Amino acid sequence: MATLPFKDSALQHGEELARRWALAKEPCPDDARGPRWQLLLREFLWPFEPLRRRLGDALEISPAADPKHIMLLPGFGAHPIRMRWMARRLEEAGHTAKRWGLGYNLGATADRFARVEKRLLALHKRHGESIVLVGWSLGGVMARELAKQHPDKVAKVVTMGSPFSGSPRANNGWRAYQAIAGHRVDEPEIDTVVAEKPPVETVAIWSPCDGVVHPKSACGRPGERDRAIPVRCSHMGLVMTNEAMAALLAELDRG
Repeated sequence: MATLPFKDSALQHGEELARRWALAKEPCPDDARGPRWQLLLREFLWPFEPLRRRLGDALEISPAADPKHIMLLPGFGAHPIRMRWMARRLEEAGHTAKRWGLGYNLGATADRFARVEKRLLALHKRHGESIVLVGWSLGGVMARELAKQHPDKVAKVVTMGSPFSGSPRANNGWRAYQAIAGHRVDEPEIDTVVAEKPPVETVAIWSPCDGVVHPKSACGRPGERDRAIPVRCSHMGLVMTNEAMAALLAELDRG
């Protein structure tokens, strides 16, 4: 009899795995397509980005005209360490860069959103000023939602390759997302209209060379963001290249 709870637990675990596998196998709508496979393959070259930075033009970092407190939100499946190089460049310019405090980003679940919301409120209270949110990929989608909920605590939102416009399946990562997060990308656990612009200044940095998120989805339409800034790098390169970093630093100094 003592083994029954274990058997029940194993059965439930198996059913959950089957449910998530079914989510990953769902057909993709005809009107939703991610970037072509050649661009996706280039994403796997990201370990060479540090070498490319050394061989390319040096990044010139000037002191920030108006130093800001910035919270960095990583992309799906990424740990904040992936944004460490970016954080160091922000600090070098005079800004204060803060992690989101949640470790790996394994999906925009209601629980994870509540915890990052708590982190934003704590940073705002500690520093006594509105926080700039810089979100990479899924992190940018979450940053937009935070700004909708707390516009008085967010100074600006900068998304980097974030799929906030058009079909949420117009990318090459939605199947993995559904399997890991446990819900459909077009059925978020929080009540929202993803493409709706937050009531704060909202800027989209995007790349036509993105191999994960469709460029139109990351660029957005007029009315879904205030400005869109194109850079030429991979999706992974959005947080690792001098070009993307220069675009971000210039945006933070804007106005």
